[in-house]
Parts: sequence; structure tokens; C-alpha cells
Amino acid sequence: MVLRNVAAPANYRALAAMPARYPDLGDAARRYFLGRGAYPARVAVRTPTGPVRPTLWSHHDMFTVNELFCRADYAASEEDRRVVDLGSNIGISALYFLSRGPEVRCRLYEPDERNVERLRENLDGFDDRYELEAAAVADFAGEADFGLSPSGRYGGLGVESGTSTRVRCLHVDAVLEEALSAWETIDVLKVDVEGMESRLLAAARPELLRRVRTIYVEGRRRELPIPDGFEARERCETVRLRPAV
Repeated sequence: MVLRNVAAPANYRALAAMPARYPDLGDAARRYFLGRGAYPARVAVRTPTGPVRPTLWSHHDMFTVNELFCRADYAASEEDRRVVDLGSNIGISALYFLSRGPEVRCRLYEPDERNVERLRENLDGFDDRYELEAAAVADFAGEADFGLSPSGRYGGLGVESGTSTRVRCLHVDAVLEEALSAWETIDVLKVDVEGMESRLLAAARPELLRRVRTIYVEGRRRELPIPDGFEARERCETVRLRPAV
């Protein structure tokens, strides 16, 4: 993984972007590169719609901020106005999408109660532009054990972490159907569900996926069942899927 990241051009673009993104570049760099700094902490980030200051709870959250706002793992623009975010964590990805433009609307899914509380804090001021379901998204509906992680970043269904909780699960098709009943298309579908990504892609009905303009999936291309009719492009730690022209 280290060698892959050293060779990834996206990491050098992220490095070049950091001075433009962080008003306090020194503090952000110390947190990101050296793991220094007390937490919780609010870190300011410049966005197209003005500065945001999410509360971060560990250096793992600083990694997330840099991956989204500098490396652009889920690159989106103001034109990407309808977003479904599976695995919203503490709201950093949603904050990235919502700060692209004033017309962006998000549907968010996050089962970890502690993450949900932090997400609501980080999205304060955007309340009228997102809907949140405190549930996991899977290839089945019902309940399941959800492994918790100390940082909140690496928990998931089937994750053996030593601590778990029982969570409600929604089938991925039900989630897509609900979004598409309100929207004609989904501009961005983000899937970061800690090891369940392949199962979700395989379980989603093709006719629903064809109504998504861009899918971002955490993982490696060779590990994913690429849906028929989609082109896949690897982007460091994520894969971008788009319908083939």
C-alpha cells in the first residue's frame, strides 16, 4: 500500500493543493504528516462555497479531510447535485459534496451512533440539504452485528474489532429505489462500507445502477465486480465507475 501511494500521481496533486485548501497550512501539515496536535480539533478548509471547519476527533479524521478536499478521492463539481453517500462516517465526505455548490442535496447512511452524532455537528448549517438514515447498507435487509473501531473510521459489518453493536440494515436496492423515486438520476453514489463494497455492487440491480452518473467505490479494481456497461478507473484508494459511452 505504501509503494502504491508513493507512486500515485493523485498524492502529489494533493500535496500541491494543500496550500490552497488550508488557511492554517502549518497546523494541517503537522496533523497530516506527523500526527501531531490535540483532538478534538476544528480544522478550517477552503471550499467553493466558503470556508468550513469540521471537528476532527483523531489524526485518522485528518487523513479523511486530506483525501477528500485535497486528493479529491470523490471528485465532484457543482453540477453533481444529487448524492447518495453510503458509509458517511462523521460527515466529512458529505461536507465535501455539500460545499461544492448551494444546489447539492445528499442522502446519507451511517449506522454508528457516535459517528451520527459527530456527523450532525459537522453538517450544522446544512440541515436543509441532507437526509440521514442511521442504518447500514448491505446486500440484505434486517439486523446485523457492526464492529466498532476506536477512531470510528474503520468499523463495519463483519469487522472483528472486539467491540460491536447491533444495527439496522437496508438493502442497497431499497436505498437506490428511494433516491430514484425522488430524483430522476443520482449524480454521485459513494460506497465506502469497509469490506462490503463488492457485495453491494454485485447485489445492486443493473437497471438502478444505470441511473447513476458516477459511482465511487473504496477498494481496488481487481477486487470489484465491475457492473456490465461501466468503465472503471482506479483513483489511488478508490475506483470510479461511469457508464460506458
